Amino acid sequence: MTDTDDGTAALVAALRDADAVQFGEFELSSGGTSQYYVDKYLFETDPTCLRAIAEAFAERVGDAKLAGVALGAVPLVAATSMVGGNEYVIVRKSAKEYGTGNRIEGRFDEGEEVVVLEDIATTGGSALSAVEALREAGAVVNRVLVVVDREEGARENLAAADVELQSLVTASDLLADADVDPDA
Repeated sequence: MTDTDDGTAALVAALRDADAVQFGEFELSSGGTSQYYVDKYLFETDPTCLRAIAEAFAERVGDAKLAGVALGAVPLVAATSMVGGNEYVIVRKSAKEYGTGNRIEGRFDEGEEVVVLEDIATTGGSALSAVEALREAGAVVNRVLVVVDREEGARENLAAADVELQSLVTASDLLADADVDPDA
């Protein structure tokens, strides 16, 4: 569910300007391979691109508390928080074994609406894990917002858990004028 206006085109341009969209042979964290790769570290460390992403997220989250999956989504929630004024929490992949032993860092109230922000969704596994951890802790989580939906099952996997996936751009948007077969 991307924008159909110039917002999507502007974000695609920002991702490309940050050199975050690369072409070649890449192994993905999901275990598959792809002819293209979106390097989250390049778009998250480019201030112009990060600002554009944060502004687009801030327009979509309303008053909800934000949650970001460590490590990749932490710059996204921090920047979005600065733009939109939303508080946020960070969801670790597992509880730390020292200090407080928390899996969720930051504060939220039981029953509070939380929107998970994520960088790239392939199968949606890390976002789903964060949703489950937040729900177990008492949060209400119905939406995950991602920068890029690779359109490889994340939307369907999250929908099975009653979570709506919303993306700023999709693989189709990124590859619209590239000579790449996203299914290869």
